[in-house]
Amino acid sequence: MTDLSTRISLMTRRWKALPGNVRGSIWLMGASLLFAIMAAGVKFVGQRIPVLEILFFRQLFVIMILTPKIASNFPGIFITPRWRMHLARVCCSFVAMSTGFTAIVHMQLAEATAISFSRGFFTTILAVLVLHEIVGPRRWGATAVGFIGVLIIVRPSPENLNEYAWLGLISAVFVAVIMVLTRILSQKDPPTTIMAYQSLLLTGVLAPPAYYYWILPTFEELALMAGIGGVMAVAQYANIKAYQNGETTAIQPMEYGRLLFAGFLGYVLFQEIPSAWAAAGSVVIIAAGVYTMHRNRIRQSEPAHPRAPVPPPDA
Repeated sequence: MTDLSTRISLMTRRWKALPGNVRGSIWLMGASLLFAIMAAGVKFVGQRIPVLEILFFRQLFVIMILTPKIASNFPGIFITPRWRMHLARVCCSFVAMSTGFTAIVHMQLAEATAISFSRGFFTTILAVLVLHEIVGPRRWGATAVGFIGVLIIVRPSPENLNEYAWLGLISAVFVAVIMVLTRILSQKDPPTTIMAYQSLLLTGVLAPPAYYYWILPTFEELALMAGIGGVMAVAQYANIKAYQNGETTAIQPMEYGRLLFAGFLGYVLFQEIPSAWAAAGSVVIIAAGVYTMHRNRIRQSEPAHPRAPVPPPDA
């Protein structure tokens, strides 16, 4: 027991001795792996269970985790003058999750994941329109290139109309809206208030459609849905720890590791082999995203200009 305690203490000291950006990158790679595992779980369960039912169960498990925090701060946790904006955020979350999870179930994991990264480009547009932030021509160019990458994957044409790819794109749009709303809400409301409104209201919104499409889950499916909720909670914790330890623009490229993990899990679990179009589009999206982060880092080093928005990895 003493030897074990000594080893743990030594490992803790070595971990803390690492540079912050290294620790943050490790946390973010771990979060990316967990998010990919969650997506694979959703795809597996979604072969029989409706997406809205999966989302409902996931929210139930989230509420179970948050109940002690909500109870200890009740009723003050719900007091806010911006309750209408919280309602709007919940509605956007409903659309983003239902469309995004549907895309995951019916598309290859790697393709659905690649399309989801377009949320950063939509966030850039919304930051200009809603938050009145300044975006230079280079970042606009990177945003345009990113959308070209999305089009390479989707390949819209009368002969190749992939409705699930478009659902993934709709999800990315609403995730971008959620990011902007979260940024506005977080200026006044604490994170616990945002999470409380999200968990309780979203569960209420999901209950009627989940009941309508209800399919009685097996014990194994119920256990998998519980696992999806647990993995999601751990992934979000790792995500928070990543940005607590490292600088956003330094560690955020690690998020693209999720695409590699999704491709690996898709191949191992579902025998999915991404097409050349999907691979090419993914490379373009990643290149545009990394360049956008590079421009963010440059702007952040210029205090005379407003900071460019860097969207958090998950909604």
